[in-house]
Amino acid sequence: MFLFRRSQPRVSADQARSRTSGDMPDAILLDVREKPEWNAGHAPGAVHAPLSKLVTGADLRVEASGRPLVVICRSGHRSQQAAKLLNQRGAQAVDVKGGMNAWAAAGHPVLDERGNNGQIA
Repeated sequence: MFLFRRSQPRVSADQARSRTSGDMPDAILLDVREKPEWNAGHAPGAVHAPLSKLVTGADLRVEASGRPLVVICRSGHRSQQAAKLLNQRGAQAVDVKGGMNAWAAAGHPVLDERGNNGQIA
């Protein structure tokens, strides 16, 4: 019997970017923050699916369905919850350690809802 639960897989911001960008990405970057946070700043190419909707049973958007997922939020807490939920539903999901804060700190682009330089809210 194990005394500790095995945690969900996690990736760094750099690993997330390499898996979800370029000509042939092997995964979709799924941002689970709420709409005001998304509008203020998100990663280019990310798909928005707020955790609040996922926990109520909402389906993933078509571009994320059936694909490996790299799940991101602001700091990594909600993305851990979302990755666990999605894995329980049969998806292949990992979350990003440090979330969008780590993404921006690594120098990766952040865009607002209009496609301009965004900020993490």
